[in-house]
Amino acid sequence: MPIIAPYGSWTSPIDPELLASSSPSFSCPSSDGDNLYWIESRPWENGRSVVVRRDSEGAIHDVLPSPLSARSKVHEYGGTPYIVVDDTLYFCLYDDQRLYRLDLSEDSALSTPALPIPITPNEDYRFADFCYDKLHHRLICVAEIHTNQSEHGNQMPDNQIVAIPLDDSMQVITLCSGDDFYAYPRLDNTGEKLCWISWNHPDMPWDNTTLWLGSLDKNGLFYNQTPVVGNGGEAIFQPQWSPDNQLYFVSDRDNWWNIYRWQPTTGIEPIHPMAAEFATPLWVLGMSTYGFCSEGTLVCGHTCDGTWQLSTKKPEELDFQPIKNQYCSITDLFCDGKKAWLVGASPINSGELAELDIDNQTLRAVTQSCPLNIDPSYFSQPIPIHYPTSDQATAHAFFYRPTNSDFEGCEGSLPPLIVICHGGPTGATSTALNLKIQYWTSRGFAVLDVNYRGSTGYGRCYREQLNGQWGIVDVTDVVAGAKHLIEQGMVDSEKMAIRGSSAGGYTVLAALCFHRLFKAGACLYGIGDLETLARDTHKFESRYLDKLIGPYPAQKALYQERSPIHHIDQLHCPVIFFQGLDDKVVPPEQALAMTNALREKHLPVAYLSFEGEGHGFRKAETIKQSLEAELYFYGKVFGFIPQGKLPVIPISNL
Repeated sequence: MPIIAPYGSWTSPIDPELLASSSPSFSCPSSDGDNLYWIESRPWENGRSVVVRRDSEGAIHDVLPSPLSARSKVHEYGGTPYIVVDDTLYFCLYDDQRLYRLDLSEDSALSTPALPIPITPNEDYRFADFCYDKLHHRLICVAEIHTNQSEHGNQMPDNQIVAIPLDDSMQVITLCSGDDFYAYPRLDNTGEKLCWISWNHPDMPWDNTTLWLGSLDKNGLFYNQTPVVGNGGEAIFQPQWSPDNQLYFVSDRDNWWNIYRWQPTTGIEPIHPMAAEFATPLWVLGMSTYGFCSEGTLVCGHTCDGTWQLSTKKPEELDFQPIKNQYCSITDLFCDGKKAWLVGASPINSGELAELDIDNQTLRAVTQSCPLNIDPSYFSQPIPIHYPTSDQATAHAFFYRPTNSDFEGCEGSLPPLIVICHGGPTGATSTALNLKIQYWTSRGFAVLDVNYRGSTGYGRCYREQLNGQWGIVDVTDVVAGAKHLIEQGMVDSEKMAIRGSSAGGYTVLAALCFHRLFKAGACLYGIGDLETLARDTHKFESRYLDKLIGPYPAQKALYQERSPIHHIDQLHCPVIFFQGLDDKVVPPEQALAMTNALREKHLPVAYLSFEGEGHGFRKAETIKQSLEAELYFYGKVFGFIPQGKLPVIPISNL
């Protein structure tokens, strides 16, 4: 018989240690001959990004020796940090951002283990998003070169497409420059043409980009650069060459991010228009949602109503053919020969690297997350919901009920609710297993994970509804979602919390300042002062707010009007703040300013900072400490006693 106990106090096998150390995350699969490579990010190694290989015999092992980490800091969010060519690994070392060469051949393995050798100068470069130029034996990639130029007082690096000769000359040769940002440099099958995309301030890559095509002379330098498509209110994503050397790309020119083909004679044609998205926001360079196998079969992932699907399309077929699978999230798709690899996640699996055999249409896991050994009865299943907002729009979310086979709530009581605001804000949440959500639901909380207006996955028009309205429609949507659940009699209206990270943290603080619905908040490296963000953030996002709010400083009054730091007098409930001290996106001063203001107002407030953490927590100990502190905080605020021995955290004014 289940134990009757207050919601929030239930014992759960989903503990912080499990979240922090149960499994790595996978990304960036690629191949070299019969060897498959990918990146594993491991919280238990302080977030180290490791290059891993599966050889022709099926054996899996690390090829990047500890403690080295392959991770780029281009745009601060990074991108594909490595490429393997002829048994040689070229990678961006996180510590100094230089490119290094590491011999992976059998001869090297049998002798003294090889040490990485730098191939770029010890200067302030960052690199990501590589392709190999066989004709000139060099790498072509995106480079970010940091200078003292400034905009709004910020350090503004110079972004370029560069070539890096593999002859130990330590050269970085500029191929293309002049635009603010670049992505996807990709050589065609002859090695004589290069495509890429670029964009300029104040646009972000999901606003307006241009697809370019350039010809290379015998010395590997451009003698012709031509815009192919874009620069007119459409966002281009992942240009790629097919086996028959045709140029494909994804565009949202007709609202939905669909796949198109460009030919010099016939122009642009859609492959198969759908009310679905074949792209995601380009926060990280090198992102991939489709690819081609050797005989021309197109393999792709697309999302519809928040759930991803996997399909193939042979050259002679008119429609996409769905591949049966359990995944609701598909990323990092890569094809070679007659196989494709992808990172897939499901409502019961947080992520695995999978391999698709094109001939027999079978999908199998290459490497999986560590077994959780948790009965499925502890997992809450996501329920997609759509609900009306106060301004006659429709918002989307996933609802999770409290779920734990060992417990039931007290008779006549309703569960507390945690509303989650995803980051971005141009991002999206999914129904893939998120142990952080299950951490809460298995303890007796209900969770509403909101894809507010501005989120991707629902078309360009839905995404653009946040333009000029950040801090208004996103807040309207999270408030409307919570009220919808109250009206349905599903949650306790007196025990409502809202949590979010980064831009989601801003939505948290705005909701707490401008509405009185929520009774507690958790802000993870979030934004309290929009002016500070506009002045102090990095180049990639330095003009992001031009569209979300308005140009700064021309619209300074509007920035102040929407900044929670200027409306502390309206904030009415306890808040807990979590902040990485190495954060370059949202500086720690933002959280400290909000914390101090709440202390002066005599509202309960807690502040936890973490050395060595940037924008997003990677270390196992940080993940554990922050979850335990948040549960302790909710227990104090909502008046229940969480099970287990939680570390006591200082809460001012409580």
